[in-house]
Amino acid sequence: MTADHEQEPPAELSLAGSVVDKAIEYMIGQHVPPVAIASALLGGSMALLAQTLGDEAICGILNNAMTSVRSGELRRPKHAGSS
Repeated sequence: MTADHEQEPPAELSLAGSVVDKAIEYMIGQHVPPVAIASALLGGSMALLAQTLGDEAICGILNNAMTSVRSGELRRPKHAGSS
């Protein structure tokens, strides 16, 4: 079971995340620099969002991402123990 503040992601998100994780693993194995991998993924993500969402929705997604960076959420361990 997950913690109260966590929810299981939708199946489509889990599938997409798994595919992206495998692609990242492959590129790392090919010695592609992490910044190049991240930049390519971000660029592709932005292009896909631009095809499917309006500018305000994209800005909302980017604002949420910036909030996560600023709060330190991205640097926290993925599987932190309960306190």
